Amino acid sequence: MRKLKAELKAEEEERLDGYLAAKLEISRSKIKKAIKEGKILVNGKIVKPSHILKPGEKITVEIEEEPFIPEPADVSFRIIYEDSSILAVDKPSGLIVHPAEGIKEPTLVNGLIKIRPEIAGVGSSRRPGIVHRLDKETSGIMLVAKTEEAYQKLQRQFASREVHKSYIAIVEGSTPKTGDIPLSIGRDPHHRGKFSVGAYSTREALTIFRKVGELNGFSVLLVCPFTGRTHQIRVHLSFIGHPIVGDSLYGKAGGPLGRLALHAFCISFIHPEKEKRMELCSEIPEEFVNFMGKLTEKIKTIKFCSE
Repeated sequence: MRKLKAELKAEEEERLDGYLAAKLEISRSKIKKAIKEGKILVNGKIVKPSHILKPGEKITVEIEEEPFIPEPADVSFRIIYEDSSILAVDKPSGLIVHPAEGIKEPTLVNGLIKIRPEIAGVGSSRRPGIVHRLDKETSGIMLVAKTEEAYQKLQRQFASREVHKSYIAIVEGSTPKTGDIPLSIGRDPHHRGKFSVGAYSTREALTIFRKVGELNGFSVLLVCPFTGRTHQIRVHLSFIGHPIVGDSLYGKAGGPLGRLALHAFCISFIHPEKEKRMELCSEIPEEFVNFMGKLTEKIKTIKFCSE
């Protein structure tokens, strides 16, 4: 057995067991057991699984994890940046980030273990080095921790919203020039695997966007999520009537790109070793460039919604 260690900071009012089950992807029953055994503390104290978290409360987790060693596999992805503590990779559309129950195809993690076997001991055994994720259909930049120290520091940055991200999205219709979408998101009670605005149990979510231009009845957006909810950008843009092109779950399949038109473009964070803010951007996929034309160079000069 190996120990999973994590330090998290509560973002809003939510039950402790539910929050950790979603955040760590561990069953609620296992989370409850660990809480009762004193392996999960809130502000250094033992609390009940039903404890309602308050924003800013510090959660420390140190639990035994079933051993799981991802098999190394040849997986195609590009390394954008690398040093002694982190990797930044360009995940292609169609590649799943990490192994999970029922997944038989190679994942990004399997590819990482193949080329950087030392990552296997960093963070979660099932998701070694992974501090954030992208949907299978979404392409773009992802940070990966190469050391336990970098893993812990990056996790804390994501929890405290010190990491800034931008995405390129091509959506249906003509959007306003800018927009804020401050709508809470939760699991859709009627559709397994979907999330929705106005669900029974929701979590705060905020997405802002900036229109770069319009082409053939579509809008090209730079989108910046200030929270990291599952499917957040897809749910928010669909809710305001501008679903992402090629989104078969929240819009409709097909479209001019032949895939989900969502790409993680740039990320800004504090380097865990150098302790200086760093900005990295991914290469814009060829299918986006072919569709956007001259807007490609324009979006490269903007990078983040606030600029």
